[in-house]
This record gives sequence, structure tokens and C-alpha cells, in this order.
Amino acid sequence: MSAEAADREAATSSRPCTPPQTSWFEFLLEESLLEKHLRKPCPDPAPVQLIVQFLEQASKPSVNEQNQVQPPPDNKRNRILKLLALKVAAHLKWDLDILEKSLSVPVLNMLLNELLCISKVPPGTKHVDMDLATLPPTTTMAILLYNRWAIRTIVQSSFPVKQVKPGPPQLSVMNQMQQEKELTENILKVLKEQAADSILVLEAALKLNKDLYVHTMRTLDLLAMEPGMVNGETESSTAGLKIKTEEMQCQVCYDLGAVYFQQGSINPAVYENAREKFFRTKELIAEIGSLSLHCTIDEKRLAGYCQACDVLVPSSDSTSQQLTPYSEVHICLRSGNYQEVIKIFIEDNLSFSLPVQFRQSVLRELFQKAQQGNEALDEICFKVCACNTVRDILEGRTISVHFNQLFLRSNKEKIDFLLEVCSRSINLEKTSDSLKENMAAFLKNVCLGLEDLQYVFMISSHELFITLLKDEERKLLVDQMRKRSPRVNLCIKPVTSFYDIPASASVNIGQLEHQLILSVDPWRIRQILIELHGMTSERQFWTVSSKWEVPSVYSGVILGIKDNLTRDLVYILMAKGLHCSTVKDFAHARQLFAACLELVTEFSPKLRQVMLNEMLLLDIHTHEAASGQSGERPPSDLISRVRGYLEMRLPDIPLRQVIAEECVAFMLNWRENEYLTLQVPAFLLQSNPYVKLGQLLAATCKELPGPKESRRTAKDLWEVVVQICSVSNQHKRGNDGRVSLIKQRESTLGIMYRSELISFIKKLREPLVLTIILSLFVKLHNVREDIVNDITAEHISIWPSSIPNLQSVDFEAVAITVKELVRYTLSINPNNHSWLIIQADIYFATNQYSAALHYYLQAGAVCSDFFNKAVPPDVYTDQVAILCQFLREIDYKTAFKSLQEQNSHDAMDSYYDYIWDVTILEYLTYLHHKRGETDKRQIAIKAIGQTELNASNPEEVLQLAAQRRKKKFLQAMAKLYF
Repeated sequence: MSAEAADREAATSSRPCTPPQTSWFEFLLEESLLEKHLRKPCPDPAPVQLIVQFLEQASKPSVNEQNQVQPPPDNKRNRILKLLALKVAAHLKWDLDILEKSLSVPVLNMLLNELLCISKVPPGTKHVDMDLATLPPTTTMAILLYNRWAIRTIVQSSFPVKQVKPGPPQLSVMNQMQQEKELTENILKVLKEQAADSILVLEAALKLNKDLYVHTMRTLDLLAMEPGMVNGETESSTAGLKIKTEEMQCQVCYDLGAVYFQQGSINPAVYENAREKFFRTKELIAEIGSLSLHCTIDEKRLAGYCQACDVLVPSSDSTSQQLTPYSEVHICLRSGNYQEVIKIFIEDNLSFSLPVQFRQSVLRELFQKAQQGNEALDEICFKVCACNTVRDILEGRTISVHFNQLFLRSNKEKIDFLLEVCSRSINLEKTSDSLKENMAAFLKNVCLGLEDLQYVFMISSHELFITLLKDEERKLLVDQMRKRSPRVNLCIKPVTSFYDIPASASVNIGQLEHQLILSVDPWRIRQILIELHGMTSERQFWTVSSKWEVPSVYSGVILGIKDNLTRDLVYILMAKGLHCSTVKDFAHARQLFAACLELVTEFSPKLRQVMLNEMLLLDIHTHEAASGQSGERPPSDLISRVRGYLEMRLPDIPLRQVIAEECVAFMLNWRENEYLTLQVPAFLLQSNPYVKLGQLLAATCKELPGPKESRRTAKDLWEVVVQICSVSNQHKRGNDGRVSLIKQRESTLGIMYRSELISFIKKLREPLVLTIILSLFVKLHNVREDIVNDITAEHISIWPSSIPNLQSVDFEAVAITVKELVRYTLSINPNNHSWLIIQADIYFATNQYSAALHYYLQAGAVCSDFFNKAVPPDVYTDQVAILCQFLREIDYKTAFKSLQEQNSHDAMDSYYDYIWDVTILEYLTYLHHKRGETDKRQIAIKAIGQTELNASNPEEVLQLAAQRRKKKFLQAMAKLYF
């Protein structure tokens, strides 16, 4: 270095990092300072932040003398800014992983378009029409970078994105976010339209057989020079950063594979292309090795793609790569070849190639199918679970709960299969001592857990058991089992019936009681009770847990059973079954109830009918929790059983009120209105208040479309509900001798209590039934004389408009009921606009205006596609109108009065662009002029000056302007509340 150059370098290095009162952006406009800044170990701001700053400054629109917004000028300053952004990207070696992670889609789109422009790609020219082989290498690389980014962005946009929880609403920030979102969507739309061309360009790149070059900071400097000074250096093949052919092809293959994989979801044939590209990527990575500087592929993600493609499109070529165990298991599950899955799992117990998590996920999938009614899978579930358990014990993990549950009721077939799996899962000649010890301990524990010596001898006489355990250990184990069960008959056949299970010997009472509390297996519960009763006859074991509850209508019958063991067993099975049903563990509840039914059938017809009733209720709950939620109708036999329960007339049968409730609600929810109105027996209407209420609701639903005078049933329903909500008056003489009137809240005047009515309504799901009952209570609420603001509701006109004895109605309770029912209905469907309007009216009537506005906006949003369509006039009536100018006839008086208020909210002038009525805007201009508010007056004048509000415009233009402002205003308001 010359002395002069050294002096210059020293002078440059001695400058302060950032001159006082100078922004980074202005400071780095001098290019030599930019390069020096980027060479720092931790530059601040970071390079990607600089790209954003440079491009934002270069793309700022200008304003001419007429105050009109113009596109950014193409001047020297803006060209330098764009060049600086490109130089920062070149410093990052055009790594799309870094750029995509840190830059938004609009900014990266702008950056890559500038790269195309500076790389002499003619604007408006389709890349697919250009011959990549004849272009300068930097031009080719620029085209490849852009098209790689295009398909990567399309793929990324198809992934679900976790919504970020917004902070406090700020209109300016929200507008900016909305603009960026709209811009991103527009760019994505264009990229998707050009996706086929981008794929063709990249496929053509794979045919290139030459190294490429990408622009560096130096080549970008050369491009910025005068044309005569460059001497064509940037056109040569050695200018820029060298990208080897293999590196370029590796990146392109990976990106093409990703886009083909994404397209495969709608066109499965494309998965073959994805598979080819991903496997080629793996080959290229192996060729490049660790020498690659510019090819960064996420190899874990690539392995996942390859595995998925291998499963979705297994190779038909016998010479190609063999199927992986993953794909084999997947194919077997799809075809229902479960025996092959078991075979793969047993073989894997020797190789340990399949992850434990994958094996467990297969078992969970099979369990789910079995619980959905495929009983044939029960045996398969046990076998897969046994394979997984053997794998677990070989690797030193604990035995799963699933295995213990499935192995509780052992039989010869289960023991045989388990021994087969154990034998095939261990190679005695090559296996380590630790694995042999694990297997021996497992077999020993299985023996200790078995109740039947027949099965113990099956295991202890097996070749594997004899090999793994010494003679002394085996003899000690068998002697221990003999002492535990001295009276067991070794010739008994495998048990099948609930009553055939033999009792085991005694252990500590406390431990048994603990097991009794935890167990939900009916056979195990019986076994424990037999052992407990064998140890003591003084205890009542149904009292072991205070949480075992049986309805009082049943407990008297159950506790009257003379045999203590049977009494305890029936009580505990029913209590546990009811608890499982409450927590929606329907599978165990069904097992417990079935065992209880089998037990009581032999000695008590009364309890048999009780269990049949409870199993009916369980089946209703099971259907509602599963198929019912998806709208699938219940099977006809379930509907027949519900009818049978309602019509049952057996004497002396204990009945739970909740079953009648659920049965009537079930019929209403599945629109069995014909039965409730025409076929229900007359005696039921007198004896069952829920049937009476259900009949009135069903008949009102049927009569609703008819003329008003034919709605006799609606009047009957009204009278029944009014009576339920009425209070009985009682007179009481006080200490001073005066007689006072006392209202008794829970009246018995009606067919049921109000709390019972609400409980019943909360079992309903049918929208029309809920709408009718809700409108009835709204009408009852509005009948009150001191109501200032009525609540509106659908079908409200079908109810009577007056009540003969207003004093008898507990209107306070009615108001509470309306609020409670609206909360419930909105939990069923939060997008029902008529229910949302009722909730909004309630808040408005109680002066909670902010909450009311929230629900009014929500009601409008759900029925107008978020205000992209006009809100129906029956939703936003004149009583609901949010702004004076929303009314059919604009309420200028209210508008002007509101605008005159001094205590207006902050930033109200930001809403002037949403006002379309020129008279209101003119009044605002006058008002701001009068108050000396110059800035706000200018905003109002600017709003008036918009050409689309000109009074000379055709009516269609004015209507369109109003509709557009309505939409934008309502959307802006909704974003503040939602």
C-alpha cells in the first residue's frame, strides 16, 4: 500500500461511527462507509434492516405542486439507494433463506425486480421465452433467483400461520398492516398465475451444463459506472461470485421438489415429480459434500420430504431403493393388512429402526378405529400393543398402561402370542446380557400378575423362559404362585362370563381399597371385592370413596340388596359408570353399565330396567358427543328406544328426571316434531311436563310458516311459560301487626320450576327451537310497562302483546333468563346474527354502549362477509343504525348536535374520509373554522374535495361512493372491536 493510500485509510478509520444528528440511512449513502459498516462483526443496524430502509426511501411517492401524489422519481438519489440495497443483498451472498426470513414479500419482490433490472433482463419479457444458455451468467442467475423465490413463496403461503395476538388497536398501524397484507396478496396472486412459467424456467436451468455467477458488491459497482469505463467486464464469465453447476442444480431441484409436493395435494400424480427431484437433491448433496459454500439445504426437512414421497409414491422399479419400514407400515394400514404391520413391528424389535413415537402413533390410530365400533380391531390392538411393550422392555422403559389394561383378561391365545413375540424379538446368541436380563424380568413380572396357574405354567415351561431364568429362580417363582392360590383348579377352561372369574388370594386391605378406587375395569372391580369380602365381613365397601354417588331414587333399591358382595358390586359399578359418563369416558361407562346389567338381570327386573334406562341415556350422550356434532342423524333403533322410554308405563320403576329431559331434548334436536305433536300418548302429556313442553315447542315450529290466526299452539306455549315465570303471592303479618305481601320466587304454579326450564333449554341445539324460545322470553321481557328500549328478536310477532296480570310475573327473573339464554345460544352458534342483535340490544338497554356496538358490528359482519356486501336492512334497522348517515333519511339534527360536543374522542378527524354526506362535511368545515382548528378544517376540505362526492355526479357514482365508505368505515370499526 502506498503512503498516500495508507493516509486515506487512516483518515477513514478515524471517523466516528455515526456523525452527530445524522441517521444511519444518510450516513451510509456514501458507499465506502456501507462496505466498512458491513465488514463489522455485529453491524447495527443489521444488513437486512438496511435493505428495508434503502428500498423504503427509494420507493417513497412524491407530491407535486398541485398536492397530487406521484410515483417515486427516477433520480440519481433513488438509483443510489436501490444500488445500496442490492449491495447489501450481495454481501449476504443472495441467500434466500436469510432474505425470506427477514424481509416481507413486498420488499423482497422489489429487491429481486431491481436485480433483474440491473442484470439487463428486459422488463415485460417472459422469462420462459428466454434462452438461459445464451444469456450472460449473471443475468441467468438473476432469473433463477427470482423464479426460485417465486415458487418458494407460493409454497410458504400454503403453510398455516399462527396468528400474532394484536396489541392495543391503533388505526394508523392497522391501516399500514392492512395495506401490506393487501399488497402481499396481490403479489402472491401474480406469482401463482406465473407459477407454471417459473417451474418451466427452473426445469430448463437443470439442463444447463456450465457454472454461473451472481453479482457481488464489486460487479454492482462496475455496473453503476459509466458504460465506457466497464469494458464489458460484467458480461464476461468470470465476473461475480462463482456458483458451481452442481450447487445451482441442487438448490433448484430442492425448490422444485417442494412446489411439486405442494401441488400433489390436489393432483397426486405430481408426487412422482417431487420424489424424483428430492432424490436427485440427495444425490447432489452427496456429490458436493462439505465443500459447498453457497448451497444450504435443510437436510432434516429434505429427509422428511423423501420419507413422505416414499410413502405416497413407492417406487415400482425393482432395481430402485427398497421400501422403507415407514412406507410399508403406511401401505399396510391403508389396505387393512394389519397382520403385516405386526410382522414389521416384530422384526423391528431386533433392528430398532422404527422410532418408538411412530410405533405408538400407529397403536393410537388403531385404538381410535376400534373405539369407533370396529370390534374386529380389538385383537389387533392387543397384538400391536404387545409388540410395542416388548420393544419398551428391551430398551429399559416401563410397561405401558395400555398393555396392563389389555392383558387384564388373559387367555391362552394372548399368552401364546406374547411368548411368540418375546421369542422372535431376541437373538439369544448375539444379544447383550442387559437385554436378556430385561426380558427375563418382564416374563417373571407377567407370571406374578397372572391369577391362573395354568397360564403361569404356560410361560414357565416355555423354552425362552427356561433359557433366561435359572432353575432356582423358576422353582421359587412357581412355589410362590402355588402358595398364593392353593385351591385353584389347573384344569379350568379360560373364563368368558362375568361370573366365571375366580377369586385370588388376599393382600393388604388398604392396597386393595386403593385399587378399587382407581380401577374402571368391571372384572377387576369384582375380583377386588371378592378378595376384600374374603378378608372381612364387617365392612361396607360401597362407602370406601365419598365420591361414589348414586342418585337417591336408585340408592334405596340397591342398598336393599341382601347379599353384601352383590350390593357393593352393583353400587360401585353404577357409581363409576355414571362418573365415566359425566367426564365423557363413554367406552368405560358402557363396560361398567353392561357388567352391572348382566349382574342384576338374574335377580332384579326393577334394577334391570333401571340399567336399560341408564344405557339409553349413555347412548344419547355418546351420539351427541360424536356423530351428533357433525350433523349425522342418530340410528333408527336409538330413536325407537327413546320413544319406548317415553311411553314406558311399568309400575314401581325408579325414574330419573334427567332421562326424560334428555329424551325430549333429543327428539327436538333431531326434529322428530311429528311424533311429539301427533303420536305421543295422551297420558304422557299429563304425567310428564317435559313431554308437554316438547309438544308445544314442536307444534309451534310446525305452525310457524302458517298464518298468524292458526298459531294456537304458540299461545298455549306462551301461557305455559308465563305461568312458570309467575310468582305466588303470600300475606304475612309482621311484628307491628301490619300485613305485608311476599313474593315467593320459585313458584309451583307452572308445570315446572324456572330453573328446570332453563336446564332443559340448555340441552337443546336445534336453531329454530332455540330462536322460538328466545323470542318468547324477549317478548315477555318487553311486555313490562317500564321498559324504555325494547329488545328485538326474530318471530317476536307470534306471541300475545299483553298479560292480564302483570303483577304476577317475576320480570326480574325474566330479564336474568333472557341474558342467560342469549349467552347459551351464542355458545352454540356465535355467528347467528339474530342472536347477536338480541345480545347487543340487551347491552344497549342497560347503557353498556361499547359492548352493544361490539355485537351490532359482529352481527353486521357475519351476514355481509365482513362488510364486503351490504348489510341486510332487517339487521341494521333505523333503530340499530350506528351513524346518522346510515339512516334511510339522514338525521342531520342528531349529527350536528353530536359534532358540536367539545369533549370529542381523540383522532375523530381520521374518520372524515368515511363520511359521504357533503352536508355533514360542510358543517364540519364551518365548525373547525369557527373554532380556529385549521388542521382539522383542511382534513374536512380534503374529504369534500374528493371527485366521487361531487354533487354533479350520476346517482350511481354517489351510491357507489357511499357504499364504499360504509364498507371501509364498518371494517375499520370492526377491527377496533374484534
